[in-house]
Amino acid sequence: MGRRYPRLVLSIRGLAKSYPGPRARTVFAGVDLELAAGEYVAVRGESGIGKSTLLNLVAGLDRPDAGSIALDGVALAGLDDDALTGLRRRRMGFVFQAFHILPYLDVAQNVALPLLLNGTLGPPGEARVTEMLRAVGLADRAASRPSELSGGELQRVAIARALVHRPRLVLADEPTGNLDPDSAAQVLELLRASVKREGAAGILVTHSPVAAATADRVCTLTATGLRP
Repeated sequence: MGRRYPRLVLSIRGLAKSYPGPRARTVFAGVDLELAAGEYVAVRGESGIGKSTLLNLVAGLDRPDAGSIALDGVALAGLDDDALTGLRRRRMGFVFQAFHILPYLDVAQNVALPLLLNGTLGPPGEARVTEMLRAVGLADRAASRPSELSGGELQRVAIARALVHRPRLVLADEPTGNLDPDSAAQVLELLRASVKREGAAGILVTHSPVAAATADRVCTLTATGLRP
């Protein structure tokens, strides 16, 4: 039997971040957020307000000045760099605006990367890659090179890669920023459906009201916290 996780995936309490130096400024403070399994939330906000900074803190790529972040009850503040790296690899998935698909690997190899990093790329892992490619409509492109795919197809590969290892939390940073409106709509629908199907929790950071409308709820990031 696999490990049973609590339904509450992410808990953020009183999060604050500032940048020191001669032009020191507070990015935000008082950020609170809870996400349960299967819940998908959009975070909007003015340019430069700190949306990507928030994702970096949640991913453990940066440290907050105050407040706490816990994933499945595990406080990120209590983990060293190696433990944070392991947590990201096992329990988080990422979708970026710039795709970050490796050009020298084919589509299936790109999707398999999280399984390879986690040491779980055996026959069951290969079957999981095939399952995810089928789920994103790219089963017939497994052996294709990224240069042969459109932008929308590349982002589908990124979604499959983000979810192939069954992460608890999916973080998407402006995932449709480089796509035309039709491709963006398809990717947004697929991202939401994939998060729901896999029972993950998801955070979509976006400036687009159209993209945000695909989430279960929308929060606005301000200097004093997240607002409904």
